[in-house]
Amino acid sequence: MRPLRVLAAALLMAGVAACGSTGSTGTTGAGTEAGAGAAGGETAGAAPFRTVKHAMGETAIPAQPKRVVALDQSFVDAVLTLETPVVGYTTYRSIDTALPGYLGTVAERHGKEATPVGTLEQPSLEKIMALKPDLIVSAKVRHEALYAKLSKIAPTVFSETTGAIWKENLRLMGQALGKEDLADARIKAYEQRAATIGAAIKEKEGELPTISIVRFAGEPTTRLYVENSYSGLVMKDVGFPRPEGQPTVRDTIAVDVSQERILDLDADHIFVATYPDPASEGPKEKFVSNPLWGKLKGDKHEVSDLTWMSAVGIQGAHAMLDDVAKIFAVDPAKTA
Repeated sequence: MRPLRVLAAALLMAGVAACGSTGSTGTTGAGTEAGAGAAGGETAGAAPFRTVKHAMGETAIPAQPKRVVALDQSFVDAVLTLETPVVGYTTYRSIDTALPGYLGTVAERHGKEATPVGTLEQPSLEKIMALKPDLIVSAKVRHEALYAKLSKIAPTVFSETTGAIWKENLRLMGQALGKEDLADARIKAYEQRAATIGAAIKEKEGELPTISIVRFAGEPTTRLYVENSYSGLVMKDVGFPRPEGQPTVRDTIAVDVSQERILDLDADHIFVATYPDPASEGPKEKFVSNPLWGKLKGDKHEVSDLTWMSAVGIQGAHAMLDDVAKIFAVDPAKTA
């Protein structure tokens, strides 16, 4: 559309997009200045920029972005956690007209202006542009094809992917927002909380029990999530071991399990998430009615698919810790 091209050109002339600039990665101060563009020069009196290396190259960013569009929920979580306003986000499955509840107080404080800018699969460039962001964030695995267009709207930073690298992505957002110390502090506090809950469970139970994480998501098989998955890593931070012989695959997050191999899911405690796929009846009913399901010895716990599978961020991880503390009836170790 002609209005989109005209506005994009105006933004470029104003120096909003500054990809490919030179400078010290993750630094603030008198590096690349506003209006310097690819030349890497300085403009007297302009706000300082920082240059951040990421999956798509290098991007010059205002030292303290104030209006961020996050095109994946993991980055919505990260940006809000770093006390920065999110003004735009994409909708995904059950995340539709509002930010998800597990984001809690960080959304109340910094997500008041957040508005949908299309779906995760098809973000709207027009809606993004209308929000006048000073930073756009996402992942290469999500929106690589849109990177060039997004970069013409505002400085854009992509991680390589999402999921198991959520801590690394939070640190990347710390670099992009000029809040590296805050990112490290948030991760440290989360890890301390997870370890504290794990220690309380161990003291109560005598030892930490083994766990499995199972998901029903519409496929004819069910999925056993391994330690390398988002929820798997959170449970590993608590300290939970896996049953002997359970897959520990490094290059995938889950393995498919057929009805004939239901017993492979067994552990002392089995966390069960279900995605209510409207396009499929799903395999859950068939699995739970199979006699082998009744032979599983572990205690089964229904957990939220949204937080355990889709959140992929530190606030979602804290929601999972809430669940674990409640299930094992230990102190949730929350801090003010």
